[in-house]
Amino acid sequence: MTVENVLAPPARTLEPHDPFLESIVDPDADPSGGPHAASRDERTDAATRRAALRPVIAVLKQPTLVASILVLALVTLWALVPSWFTAWDPIVGVPQDRLLPPSPEHLFGTDNLGRDLYARVVYGSATSLAATSVAVIVGLAVGSLFGLLAGFLRGFVDDAIMRFMDVLLAIPSLLLSLALITALGFGTLNVAIAVGLASIASFSRVMRAEVLQIATAVYVEAAHVSGVRWYTVLRRHVLPNASGPVVALAALEFGVMVLAISSLSFLGFGAPPPTPEWGSLVAGGRDYLAVAWWLTTFPGLVIVAVVLSANRISRALERNGGIR
Repeated sequence: MTVENVLAPPARTLEPHDPFLESIVDPDADPSGGPHAASRDERTDAATRRAALRPVIAVLKQPTLVASILVLALVTLWALVPSWFTAWDPIVGVPQDRLLPPSPEHLFGTDNLGRDLYARVVYGSATSLAATSVAVIVGLAVGSLFGLLAGFLRGFVDDAIMRFMDVLLAIPSLLLSLALITALGFGTLNVAIAVGLASIASFSRVMRAEVLQIATAVYVEAAHVSGVRWYTVLRRHVLPNASGPVVALAALEFGVMVLAISSLSFLGFGAPPPTPEWGSLVAGGRDYLAVAWWLTTFPGLVIVAVVLSANRISRALERNGGIR
């Protein structure tokens, strides 16, 4: 035996169906000779499913966020299908049942006219949430438009818009809402519009800050250089990328506007009686605090729960690319 034969590694004979050769030719093959591994498409689908479930798992790990979502979902169902949750009439009462305390028959008790308070809270959610939604839409649309123009056009337009927003911020929002209601007139819709207009300064400032940051990005400058029209750049590149913080602010302002609309309704500027509304329900029970604490407590707790839930959701949105 020669030295070369001793030092040389033993030759490997490749059989017609050698697993080692198959693993080189087909990366998805199993080198041990068993069944083939999962195909590339199956692995891609599994990764896609894991990526889709990741936000759901992240939400489920936060009990307070789950509770907030459930509270808003319940109140939304109250507004959409109130008959699912109560069989009592919110307008017509039973005189002999006046000022009954909470019981299994009347969960929130009854008011001074014998009307079921739980039914009035459930049916009043439609009016309160509708007014709040209108206010958020008005503030979001008008404020975002002003902020978008100020941040993108800059110069004189930016100075004029932002000085106007500074004036609005100098006036307390409730006082500004009262002034607008005086001009527009009483009613739930006018209250919603007034509260929405009083909040445009906040939306405008956040939108302007985001637009100023995005307008200097490389892809926006490349779009300008390539000859794309300015309004196309605004619509395709700037607005979609600047909308995240504004959406988070809208969630925060939703809770603030619920409180503002309830306050104005408490003062008598909202829907006229006997239409149920959360603020007017609290106002209607203040004369009976000594004998019927539930008339103000339960509507007030609903308002507090909705406001805190909206604030908690806005904080979650802020952590995921919201307000900076």
